[in-house]
Amino acid sequence: MPNPFPTVGVIGAGQLARMMSAPATALGVDLLLLAQSSEDSAAQITNHVVGDYLNVEHVKEFAKKCSLITFEHELIPVSLIRTLESQGVVVRPGSESFIFSQDKAQMRERLSKFPSPKWQVITSPESVKDFPVIAKAITGGYDGRGVWKVDSFDELVVLLGHNKKLLIEELLKFDMEIAVMVARSPHGQAATWAPTQTIQNDGICTLTITPAPNISEGVALRAQELALEIAKEIGLVGVMAVEMFVRGDEIFINELAMRPHNSGHWTIEGSRTSQFEQHLRAILDLPLGDTSMVLPFAVMGNILGGTKSDMYRPYLHLMARSPGLKIHQYKKEVRPGRKIGHVTAVGENLLDLRESVDHALAYMSGEIDE
Repeated sequence: MPNPFPTVGVIGAGQLARMMSAPATALGVDLLLLAQSSEDSAAQITNHVVGDYLNVEHVKEFAKKCSLITFEHELIPVSLIRTLESQGVVVRPGSESFIFSQDKAQMRERLSKFPSPKWQVITSPESVKDFPVIAKAITGGYDGRGVWKVDSFDELVVLLGHNKKLLIEELLKFDMEIAVMVARSPHGQAATWAPTQTIQNDGICTLTITPAPNISEGVALRAQELALEIAKEIGLVGVMAVEMFVRGDEIFINELAMRPHNSGHWTIEGSRTSQFEQHLRAILDLPLGDTSMVLPFAVMGNILGGTKSDMYRPYLHLMARSPGLKIHQYKKEVRPGRKIGHVTAVGENLLDLRESVDHALAYMSGEIDE
């Protein structure tokens, strides 16, 4: 008797694929990963093949083993995705929407009717009259990479020497950064989670608070509406993070991430349906799950590599001190500043949750030892 359950091919085998494995197992869905190495975070626990996602033949052979293809990073060339689609491979999200998480200039152009910072694409430093500005690499940037604050004409000249073309945006003064996770299926069902405040350190998200505090109900609702409108505009299939700036009652679209995202990790414990389960539901065109929160607040903190290399021994202290704290290890080599895991606390007292998460991050990084 044939097995009716699909095999979902995931290009990439990092921590996002690792966290996708639990809901896939619960649903009986088989994951098959295209990993760069068997030591990759998700490859350690999930079926995989080792190959190069930049090699057309490797990806085509991989696709033959799968019912459909999805991604856990934005690094695969859109041209390769289009090659797969031309051969009848189901790819979700498809190339027509995936391009907007890779090419920031095309994203700005497509979303020109949505509120955003003032922007322009430049090839010459003379095109910029007022400083400081934000400069972004048009492709290849993520997690704070490929984004620069440029204070002078001379700095821009140097930057353009390394990047022939740049996206220039006004340097906005804003109250906070938020992200709205949104999911959409092929037949157009869509859902969002509560807006999440994202707190950055050197361009890397270190903490998220859900729902985002200190914004009005109207701003929260409008942020969710914008995420739904953008998902429809670009024909999203799957889960996406819409990153935004908030200034008073104003919202500005920052960037899109066309996959499960760091700002949605809280949903594993904090929502009735995690972003990882929802992504699977969406790409398989299953009815989407309930996105309501299980408790009033969820705080997630990224564990960054520090002076400690033993990530297991801290459990003794942290689990005794905060029994409700949930720890996720990615089983990656510990390097300074690298995301190697995250912790989440959900509950009714935001101050207590913040304290618990902040303590865990400091203890696991080696900043404190008690």
